[in-house]
Amino acid sequence: MAYPLPNASTDLSGQVALVTGASSGLGARFARVLAASGAMVALCARRTDKLAAVVAEIEAAGGRAQAFALDVADQAQCLAIFDTVEAALGPVTILVNNAGIPDAARAHKMAPALFNQVMAVNVHGPWLLSTTLAARRIADAKPLRIVNIASMAAFEYQGHGAALYSMTKAAVVRMTEVLAVEWARYPINVNAIAPGAFASEMMDGMLSRMGDITQGFRRKRLGDPAMMDSTLLYLVAPAGEAVTGTVIKIDDGQSNR
Repeated sequence: MAYPLPNASTDLSGQVALVTGASSGLGARFARVLAASGAMVALCARRTDKLAAVVAEIEAAGGRAQAFALDVADQAQCLAIFDTVEAALGPVTILVNNAGIPDAARAHKMAPALFNQVMAVNVHGPWLLSTTLAARRIADAKPLRIVNIASMAAFEYQGHGAALYSMTKAAVVRMTEVLAVEWARYPINVNAIAPGAFASEMMDGMLSRMGDITQGFRRKRLGDPAMMDSTLLYLVAPAGEAVTGTVIKIDDGQSNR
C-alpha cells in the first residue's frame, strides 16, 4: 500500500471556502482552520470590524482571507453574496453554514418578531445559501462541500427556554439529510456537525443567563472549539469524499445520547 493515503488528505489548496458568522466564536475558529489548511476563505458576518480583525490574524499566520458583509437574515443578501464573493475569489467550493442565534424566551411568551428572526437566521439563511450555491455548482459541474452547524439541542431539550432554537437546529439536521439525497447525483456533499456546549460568544450569553452549567456535565467543562478542527477538515477535504447526509455529534459526553 502506497503512503500517504490519498483519501487521508486535508489539503485544501485551491479551494474557496465561505464561512458565515465568522466574526467571532466557532465561525472565526472554522475560518482559521480552513485557511491554515490552504483554502482561500471568505469570512461573512454583519460585524465587519470584527471580521477585519480575524482576516488580519489569518493573514499574519500566512493564510489568505477576505471579509464580506452578510446578514443571513436578509434573503436578498443571501441570494447576492455569491456574485460578490466569486467575482473576488473564484467559485466557492466549501460552504460552512455557521451563523445562528438563540431565542432565550419561553415559547408561550415569545414575540412573533423574535420567532421570525430566529427562523430567518437559523433555517432560512442556511437553506438559501445552500440551494443558491448548489445551483451554481450543478451548472458548472464543480464539486461542493457543505457543512451545516447544527446542535445537540436538535436531539434533546432540557426546558431551559430555548425551544425554538432546538426546533430550528432539528430543521438544520433534516435539511442536511434531504439535501444530501437530492444532490447525491452530483459531486456535492452535505453534512452537519452537532456541537454540545462549547466555549463561544453565544455560550457566554447563555451562561450569564443560566449560570455555570458545566457542573452537570460528566467532564465538568465546556468543549474547546479546537476539538472540532479535525471533524470539520474531514468533512470538507478529500478524506470525506464518500461522506454525505451525515450528522456528527461532538458533545464531550455531555448529553444522555
